[in-house]
Amino acid sequence: MANTPLTVLDLVPISSGSDAARALRNSIDLAQHAEDLGYARYWFAEHHLNPGVAGTSPAVVLALTAAATSTIRLGAGAVQLGHRTALATVEEFGLLDALHPGRFDLGLGRSGGGPAPTGARRPALVGAVPVTDGRTPGGLVIPARFSYEHLLSHPRFALHRQLLQQPGARPQPYDEQIADILALLAGTYTTADGTAAHVVPGEGADLQVWILGSSAGISAEVAGAHGLRFAANYHVSPATVLEAAQAYRAAFRPSAALDRPHVSVSADVVVAEDEATARDLATGYGLWVRSIRSGDGAIPFPTPAEARAHAWTEADRALVADRTETQFVGSPRQVADRLEVLRDATGADELIVTTVTHQHEDRVRSYELLAEEWSRR
Repeated sequence: MANTPLTVLDLVPISSGSDAARALRNSIDLAQHAEDLGYARYWFAEHHLNPGVAGTSPAVVLALTAAATSTIRLGAGAVQLGHRTALATVEEFGLLDALHPGRFDLGLGRSGGGPAPTGARRPALVGAVPVTDGRTPGGLVIPARFSYEHLLSHPRFALHRQLLQQPGARPQPYDEQIADILALLAGTYTTADGTAAHVVPGEGADLQVWILGSSAGISAEVAGAHGLRFAANYHVSPATVLEAAQAYRAAFRPSAALDRPHVSVSADVVVAEDEATARDLATGYGLWVRSIRSGDGAIPFPTPAEARAHAWTEADRALVADRTETQFVGSPRQVADRLEVLRDATGADELIVTTVTHQHEDRVRSYELLAEEWSRR
């Protein structure tokens, strides 16, 4: 495969007319294909209360997938720390590492997480990539920012907190939580009065720790300050991917794990033998994103015919515009060309590819075609 490794990010999507059991079996099958095709990593996302997504517990799905594969690195992309403790996270991944040592990436996300530290100073961003008329000099689309305010005020967001957190619990500040996870893994955790905590299994686990982030905020800063690997989410927030990567690099301090910044960048991708076929397979993407962006939760991924039957309003189109115009859809060469543009604009060391189609065989074929083309680059 090309010098820039490719990672698969899997949401364990449920297609219309199917169910969670089939989605899980499909994901394990796809992981086996990804291993054979030479993909570097296979990550599972964490989502809750989404009828069209079965990936609710990355650790559980990782355990199942590790037993069905042998060499590909597996990881969480990402564990949502807002409703978890540092100890529970280290214990879960310690168990995984105990049975499959050296194969896991512990990806950590702030979704639903605690407050950023007060008075935090963000480093100045230097050497910013210029964006003119919504594009970088190399042609990467950088759309207008999407506002998540309506989602934060949606009743379903409050329901998430109610069901995922213990009554009266408040998330730990994100920087403190990351520091605790790293200390527990290293075996250096002590309380203010000198009491030590040692996690078995977990302490000394052979994990790669990643921070996932969508902007130049606390996630990028914490990743850089601790010298950790960072994944910037172009597929979630394409408007802020450049600043996220820049903020991480500005904050980076060498660590025992890394002597230089290491960035992976994600993209939504659909590949087929020709562009027309790929666009047909991607027809349901806009409607699927609309269900997420509306606050109602991801619907089961529709067929192209089901998606075409939707009566789109201007408000609908505005809700998904930044995501649909930054999805990479086309022939293997077309998509690989756009991935190279994304890599070059962000300076990515790795790329993360996430593909959702209604039919499982089309998703497998998309990854096959991309791997074949990428190996020739």
